[in-house]
Amino acid sequence: MKAIEREVREEEEAKRERARRSTKKDGDWFSDSWSELFGVAGNVRALAIACLLQGLQQLCGFNSLMYFSATLFSLLGFATPTLTSLSVAATNAIFTIISLLLIDRLGRRRILLLSIPVMIFALICCAATFHYIILPSDTNSHNPSAEAQVPIASRTSPLLVVGSIIIYVAGYATGLGNVPWQQSELFPLNIRSLGSSLATAVNWGSNTVVGLTFLQMLDGLGPSWTFLIYAFVCLMGWFAIWLVYPETRGLTLEETGELLKDGWGVQRGGGRLGRGLGAENGEV
Repeated sequence: MKAIEREVREEEEAKRERARRSTKKDGDWFSDSWSELFGVAGNVRALAIACLLQGLQQLCGFNSLMYFSATLFSLLGFATPTLTSLSVAATNAIFTIISLLLIDRLGRRRILLLSIPVMIFALICCAATFHYIILPSDTNSHNPSAEAQVPIASRTSPLLVVGSIIIYVAGYATGLGNVPWQQSELFPLNIRSLGSSLATAVNWGSNTVVGLTFLQMLDGLGPSWTFLIYAFVCLMGWFAIWLVYPETRGLTLEETGELLKDGWGVQRGGGRLGRGLGAENGEV
């Protein structure tokens, strides 16, 4: 009953806000929205969290695999790299569906704190495996032992790379692939469109950075260091989420606003990872 009453209040608030906007000129409404977004501490925190999640979603390197997986697999010597890259896309689709089923049961914060370490582990495994792979450019070198090493690497290491990438994609689709798009629940109704637009702009800006730098990093630093850099970004993102992203599962817009009003609300919104896990098991 209380949930229904809250929804009614939120709908009435939305109607009042629409009526208020209709009485103002477009320029006044635009100016007021920016002022309210950056002039209210809770809204600034909401924007910071949304931009953090959207930026991390791209800077973790996922779309570099989507854009250049066929190129990467061709370097590994697969006869049909495009067909191999379909395994990545299929994994993404399957675990996206799984995430949709779990996100309201596990919660947004918890699903990120559990899935990002899987991504980090897979990226480190991928980097370690690439260390033992002699890529085509290396096989043309004057290393006398190169030819002896190629057959072993070509039989085992590429399969380990594919397996690591599939694990990475599974972790991504479960958490970072979905949770950042829940950003609208962080903002009050009157600035939701503006806040979501800015966070989405961060997403596309980060996407552009990854798309422009991946091949250069691959050529200049090598695959091992490239994937280690992405692992480091994921690690920093995990700590940032642990520090500032509260659990918003089951909260109304009003409750989410109160959560961010006087701080990041991590403890009030579900607390640390261990506390959140214990709460569902009946622990205090």
